Amino acid sequence: MSDHYYTNTPQSKSQQQSWSAELRGMDFTFTTDSGVFSKEKVDYGSTVLLNAADLTVFPEGPLLDVGCGYGPIGLTLAKLDPKRTVEMVDINERAIGLARKNAADNAVSNVSIYPSSLYEAVQHKAFAGIFSNPPIRAGKQTVHRILEEAVDYLKPGGLLTIVIQKKQGAPSAQKKMESVFGNVERIALDRGYWILQSKKAQ
Repeated sequence: MSDHYYTNTPQSKSQQQSWSAELRGMDFTFTTDSGVFSKEKVDYGSTVLLNAADLTVFPEGPLLDVGCGYGPIGLTLAKLDPKRTVEMVDINERAIGLARKNAADNAVSNVSIYPSSLYEAVQHKAFAGIFSNPPIRAGKQTVHRILEEAVDYLKPGGLLTIVIQKKQGAPSAQKKMESVFGNVERIALDRGYWILQSKKAQ
C-alpha cells in the first residue's frame, strides 16, 4: 500500500465505487475510493457507534464528526436529527470530496463538510456532541489528541462519543477520557468494539 487514509492527499490511483448500506433503518448510497478508510463497506465499529447513539440525551446545538471519511457517521446523524447541523471534518481531501458527494447523493443538506487536521479548522466553535471513529493507524498520540482536545469544543453538558476496539487501545482511551472529563461510560460493547462516552461538566 503506497499510503494510508490518514494523509492530506492520497497518492493511490483513484478507483471510485458505489454501493448501498442501511444505517439506523435508513438506506444510503455511498461512493468511496482508494486511499480512504473502509472503502468496501461501512466499518463495523461505525455501525456499532451509530446504533448506540441516542441524540435525545444531547443538549441543543450542532454536532461534529471528527475524521468523517466518506461520511457514514456524520450523514446518518444528520438524517436522524434534521433540526441539527452536523459538521464533518477530515484531513484526507479525497475523503472530504466523497463526503460532499455522498451528502448530495443522499439528499442530506444539514451538514457542513470541510478539511481539517483534527480540530484545526473548528476553532472558536462549541458543539453539543463530538463523534469519532478515530484514525488508529495515525497512532496513539493522534487518537488521544482527539480525546484530550474535545473538551475545548463541547458546550457544557455536551458529549464525546467514540468507538475503539479493545485490542486497539480501548482501555487506554477509557482512562484518558476519565482523566480529561472526570467521567466515562461504556455505552455499548459489540465484537470487541467499545463505545465510550464522556460528558462535559455543566
